[in-house]
Amino acid sequence: MKILLVGEYSRLHNSLKEGLNALGHEVTIIGSGDYFKNYPVDIKLNRKYTSGLSKKWKVLLFKLFKIDLAAEDIKKQFFGHAEQLKGYDVVQLINESPLGVTPKVEKEVVSFLAKNNKKLFVLCCGADYLSVKYAYEKKVRYSILSPLFDGKVSKKAFSPILKYLQPEFKALHEFVFKHISGVIATDMDYHIPMKGHPHYLGLIPNPINVEKLQFLPISEKEKIIIFHGINRGNYYKKGSDYFEEALAMVSEKYGDKVEIITVENVPYAQYIELYNKAHIVLDQVLGMDQGYNALEAMAKGKVVFTGAEKEFTEYYNITKPVAINALPDAQAIFKELERLLLNPELIPEISKNARAFIEKEHHYIHVAERYLKTWESN
Repeated sequence: MKILLVGEYSRLHNSLKEGLNALGHEVTIIGSGDYFKNYPVDIKLNRKYTSGLSKKWKVLLFKLFKIDLAAEDIKKQFFGHAEQLKGYDVVQLINESPLGVTPKVEKEVVSFLAKNNKKLFVLCCGADYLSVKYAYEKKVRYSILSPLFDGKVSKKAFSPILKYLQPEFKALHEFVFKHISGVIATDMDYHIPMKGHPHYLGLIPNPINVEKLQFLPISEKEKIIIFHGINRGNYYKKGSDYFEEALAMVSEKYGDKVEIITVENVPYAQYIELYNKAHIVLDQVLGMDQGYNALEAMAKGKVVFTGAEKEFTEYYNITKPVAINALPDAQAIFKELERLLLNPELIPEISKNARAFIEKEHHYIHVAERYLKTWESN
């Protein structure tokens, strides 16, 4: 099969490509690499006008004439590769807005891909119209929109998420769904809003390349090392404020027992190296299931504080803890950290469970086989 994967913002498409390559398929990824994270792609679309005078000029032009220079530049780059983007058996979009530009340009891109290739699929694995609408209507106990409802952030600060509810993005959603053979969710946070939708093809877990992520047995060091990686742009969306409050409590009460490492906005390759020596990784709070960073940390045998709600444990029939469910409550997170500090024998036990879970449910080749079966039958 010849497969084109459009967009990348978590390494999902890279791991899927590795699984598909191992099964003998030809795969190309096109995307921008997602800002500072800089994920590898085969066809790189360079995002310009992101800082300095060029950004000010872009903002001014948009205010005066509604011209988005960055979107037009991405469009020019994309269509500069037009001949390389034709003739695929399957094209999969990472999102309804796979290039992260204006709905107008996204529609042109989707239209071109649908016209010049056999099948088009889209993933539900990040903010999009249906998942944001579901969260905005408060159909879940808590969500990435909880900081907005709690008054921690303004609507303006959350505009990168709330934009999906605007008429032009709703229209983009409807346009994309007219051109696809189906939509696939990657975890419970997207599976639940999609259930019952006529285009929904089911949940396929995130692929993790377990061969590239070596299991690191937990060392019996004097101090327990806790790692917290902050993406400042997603600070409240990820619940980093709860983690920081809990860490302050830990530091005050158990400063002699722990070493706390906090980093901000580092590229992906550097990020995964930085947490290698940690026992515990604080990932995110406001989710029912694990995001990509959490899964990779679990593959390495880290005890990860992340989404591990009952919807997740019931779906996968989890009987032994594979991660710590991080609730939107700093005191509850502190209590869980304290439990591990006072019972350090639990850490290697959860570490082994985490790795076993990833190998069973997220192995990149097995996941690639599930994608192939879904694509071929729809």
